[in-house]
This record gives sequence, structure tokens and C-alpha cells, in this order.
Amino acid sequence: MPYAFFKAVEDTVRETLGQGIHGWRVTDCTVTMTHSGYSPRQSHAHQGFDKSMSSTGADFRGLTPLVLMDALRQAGTRVHEPLHRFGLEAPADTLGAVLPVLAGLRAVVRTTRMREAVCVLEGLVPAAHVHELGQVLPGLTRGEGELETAFDHYAPVAGGTVPNRPRTDHNPLDRKEYLLNVTRRVGT
Repeated sequence: MPYAFFKAVEDTVRETLGQGIHGWRVTDCTVTMTHSGYSPRQSHAHQGFDKSMSSTGADFRGLTPLVLMDALRQAGTRVHEPLHRFGLEAPADTLGAVLPVLAGLRAVVRTTRMREAVCVLEGLVPAAHVHELGQVLPGLTRGEGELETAFDHYAPVAGGTVPNRPRTDHNPLDRKEYLLNVTRRVGT
């Protein structure tokens, strides 16, 4: 297979991995081409060149996303989300109101300490809920709560539906629609 075709496949793999099964960038993935089905024949025996029998880089660019998405489905993927560690200080008598809200935001309290009339909580909360926690905390703690957060790590999305991100490409997960778009693009 000509180098230009390998390059077309490689570039398209990188582009396609920008939006995986759920629309999120795929990382920590190795893609290995094991077979291409490429045939260098460009005409029937003893006849002139026939362009309709010749593969092009566009052919490989068009089909690579379909093959890659099938491979991702078979391999399985996990969506990870950023988690922030938090430190929260609040009046001890507001703990009963604070804990259910933390649970509803999928926060995990790792330590609880009492310091006189103040309760100190430390744990992890999904980054997507940090702003909401900061918004509701004053109402739960009579304005006396203090919250500090910082990015900690990424972890698989837990306890629920994996969030899907809207696609911005010709969706190779919808094979029929994708092929119609690719055919239109090649035809123009």
C-alpha cells in the first residue's frame, strides 16, 4: 500500500479519536492496522487504466472512521471525568442539611472532623458539580460555610449514565447517514 494511504489512515484515526463513541476525545488508545484490503490493480487484465478500480486516499479517509468506531465498540470505552478534592468548613448544626446535598452532587466525603462548633469535611466531588456546590452552600450554612476545591484526578464516570457530547463531524456511528455524507463529499 502506498505511503500516502497509510498517512491518510493515520491522520483520519487521529481526527476520529477526537470524538469517540460518546463524543469525547479518546486517549490511552493504540490503533494498529492489521489488514487494509488494498489491491494495487488499476485495470482489468490487458486493458487501459480504469480510475474506477483505483483506490484513493479519500477512500481510506472516508472508511477509516467506520472501521475505527466498530473497533472502539468491540474494545469497549470508558468515559472519565475530572474530580476535585474539597475542603468544607461549616457550622456543626448544619451538617444534616449539607450531607444530603453533597450526596446528591455525587460527592464522596472521605474525612469528617469536629473543631469546636465547626465541622470540617474533606472528600471528592465531580468538577461538573463544583459550581453548584458553591452556589448552594451559603443557603445551607447560613452564609458561614467555607469551600475550597482543587483538581485532583480523572476517574471513570460512576453511578449513572455516561454523558454524551454532541458530535461535530459526519457521525460514523450512524453508518447510513455517514456514508451518504461521505459520498456527497467525494462526489463534489
